[in-house]
Amino acid sequence: MKKTINVAIGGCSFIIDEDAYSYLNDYLDRFKNSMDKSSASEDVMDELEGRIADLMKEKLAGREVINLKIVEAIVGQIGYPDGYDNAENNETDYNENMRAPKKFFRDSEDKKIAGVCSGLAIYLGVDVVFIRIIFLVALICGTAGFWAYVIFWIVAPETRTAVEKCELRGLPPTAENIRRFTTNQ
Repeated sequence: MKKTINVAIGGCSFIIDEDAYSYLNDYLDRFKNSMDKSSASEDVMDELEGRIADLMKEKLAGREVINLKIVEAIVGQIGYPDGYDNAENNETDYNENMRAPKKFFRDSEDKKIAGVCSGLAIYLGVDVVFIRIIFLVALICGTAGFWAYVIFWIVAPETRTAVEKCELRGLPPTAENIRRFTTNQ
């Protein structure tokens, strides 16, 4: 028989066994201690907890209690903060060079009007100036550029979270990538 704890992670309530809670709490404490004490660090921790909650929802699959095996898999998938040796968990180590599926978003960081050109440039892997010139030429030659821009503006959501910024670039939403995109806001 194991003791269970009801916890709130990323705004969601979960039932987690005591061993898994201890492991996850140590991970979050280690991550928080590796960061500088600023307001951006709170945003990074919120993003990290949100990502952990999303992964926990995926891994539950009909179960009611999150166990140590699930937490270890989630921590291995997200990764460890800088300066922490995760050699014992290297079988699930994700790094920045690994690619994740890309999703198209409007880029909120480098926008002139709505971020359509910047988001399209990042998604396609080309220079943003090239995309802006194409839209400008299409606008001058007729209204096709205007309508294409408006359609992209309506269809594509704007990046709001660090996880969405990772998805736009095709990066896995690891702890380090989440930190990088949260502190650049």
